[in-house]
Amino acid sequence: MNHSLNKYNILIVDDEVPILNQMSFILEDFAAKVYTATDGITALEQLSKHKIDIVITDILMPNMNGIAFISEIKKRNISLSTIIITTAHSETNYLLDAIKLRVDGYLLKPIMADEMLELIDKSIALKAKEDELWIKDRMLEGISTFVGGKKIEIIRYLFEHVDEESVFYGSYEDIMLALNVSKPTVVSTFRQLIEVGIVTKLKNKIYRVNTSSNSEKSGVAS
Repeated sequence: MNHSLNKYNILIVDDEVPILNQMSFILEDFAAKVYTATDGITALEQLSKHKIDIVITDILMPNMNGIAFISEIKKRNISLSTIIITTAHSETNYLLDAIKLRVDGYLLKPIMADEMLELIDKSIALKAKEDELWIKDRMLEGISTFVGGKKIEIIRYLFEHVDEESVFYGSYEDIMLALNVSKPTVVSTFRQLIEVGIVTKLKNKIYRVNTSSNSEKSGVAS
């Protein structure tokens, strides 16, 4: 797997105790903490008591089924990294409801350990990418309140030309040629971004763009 689960708390919801125990046994080797519940009502109680990052829930359960449980999560605006449903072939008619609720994936029973871990990994990676893009958009919106014109073009250029680790490799001259801006404008923009912590200079011509939730609160003086 490419993505570590050791910082995530997982909640497994299934009324079939042998399946619940099997999944818990597998995920305990990877996750920070694994919680369990046998129906949606108990699962909601777990969510209120613990910080849960990933939910894996069955569909057909007593008291509150998986679809109703996920609907309640959405209504309460409970923040989760990933929601995955498990289903038997006989229950696939519920998948449309799950799609409407924008679940992040589904597993067909019987559940294979490798398939489960791979799906969780992919779902987390995709969600992280979506969050990163959302943060960048929010940062641009906030920064554009303080700067305009060529400066916001420079910032957008930086966001669009970083690698997977949010590192930008390039010189002032590269930006000047790409955007037809003056060197003083590029220099002053970088200086302001560095001062407020949005950009960190690692070495000559190498900068890290800090797309964290803390950065979006930063302002840039014009």
